[in-house]
Amino acid sequence: MRTGSNFLEANLNMFDGVACLGEAFNPHFIGFPNTPDLLGMTQADRESDPQALIDRVKQAEGLNGFRFFNDHDSRVLDIALTDPRCAKIVLTRNPVDSFVSWKIASATGQWKLTNVTHAKTQQVNFDGIEFETHLAALQAFQTRILNTLQRSGQTAFYVAYEDLQDVEVMNGLVRWLGVDSHITSLNKTLKKQNPDPMADKVANFAQMETALARMDRFNLTRTPNFEPRRGPMIPTYIAAPHSPLLYMPLKSGPNAVVQDWLAAVDEATVQDLKTGFSQKSLRDWLRAHPGHRKFSVVRHPVIWAHTAFCERIVANGPGSFAEIRATLRKVHGVDVPDGGAVPETDVVYNMQAHRKAFLAFLKFLRNNLSAQTAVRTDAAWASQQSLLQGMADFGVADLIAREDSLRADMARLAGQIGRTSMPDLPEQTDPYAARLAAIYDDVVEAAARDAYGRDYEAFGFGALR
Repeated sequence: MRTGSNFLEANLNMFDGVACLGEAFNPHFIGFPNTPDLLGMTQADRESDPQALIDRVKQAEGLNGFRFFNDHDSRVLDIALTDPRCAKIVLTRNPVDSFVSWKIASATGQWKLTNVTHAKTQQVNFDGIEFETHLAALQAFQTRILNTLQRSGQTAFYVAYEDLQDVEVMNGLVRWLGVDSHITSLNKTLKKQNPDPMADKVANFAQMETALARMDRFNLTRTPNFEPRRGPMIPTYIAAPHSPLLYMPLKSGPNAVVQDWLAAVDEATVQDLKTGFSQKSLRDWLRAHPGHRKFSVVRHPVIWAHTAFCERIVANGPGSFAEIRATLRKVHGVDVPDGGAVPETDVVYNMQAHRKAFLAFLKFLRNNLSAQTAVRTDAAWASQQSLLQGMADFGVADLIAREDSLRADMARLAGQIGRTSMPDLPEQTDPYAARLAAIYDDVVEAAARDAYGRDYEAFGFGALR
């Protein structure tokens, strides 16, 4: 909003063969305020069939288009963005300027100015929370446009507010549109609104400066995320034999303990649990179990990483990653013997060697989760947040339990399906707890936090001890 789109439209309409038809999909009017129809369609017609209006825009003589904002009919965005024959012009402006201009226009009711003697002005108050909400919506809209164009192999013509005063930029834009037309001067009908300095337009200018200074303009506090996007991993889901409980396991979580509990809820065995779901069979299960509860369990990042290390790198046999172990030993200094080891009894790979190798593994994880290694980011050591985000693509968990409060969390879950009692859980849910206790210290904690900063932040983890 308030990006100079009226001026851009006025200039485009100066070119022969080009017609910008206003805000064709504004939810409050069609094309322009107080206009009953556009290309023979009323607002009611458009509401029931937006595609029909798009078809008329395509069929009209010459090159036709419209202005579209982030609060317009979202159905149209889905249609237009994916159509490679629809040229996209993205007009941007300093968001503070745009926001203040919008506030003034809202206060004065003057959205266009053609005669400066009729100019209306009014100081407005800057609300930091309102601006942040506005900015987040704007950024989400722009990101959606960018990502959709990237995925469909398209590009847009980007125009900054300041570029609108350059007639050659306008001529270049129209050449990009494929129209053989040219103008020598810009439209002079519309006048710039609110040309005063920002300090004169905002009543609480000092408070605005303070609010903007607090904002993380360059997203410096964001924990970078370079992990690959993940799918929901539906084949790994586990359902209780009879109860409406569905466990969404994370690969290095306390899965054996939870599976035992899930079977015991129905006084059954682990072999009775329902596994091997496809999307279709899982949907069938969900429909057949009204009142179902989906849950997952997260654990402290130190335990998470140590479990992955013990099961996939230190151990040998089924489930271990022999090739990755060799690469870690050769390239990343993770000195685990070929064929694995048992540090409690091994003379060479003892607990001291295990600690040294685990610290090297944590250093590798920091690089691996930042997409700086050639080794895949396996689900065994991916951030738990990324795994849960992938699961959410199919369905969000009703409960994300925590290993350190598992008994209370499972009791709550059992109560939600009408159980007044539940199977007991062991005090210790980590089979490698003694091994970890022997090597854990502040150095290990710091290395884990360095690797899994996103999980510490997302789940509020503190130090393990």
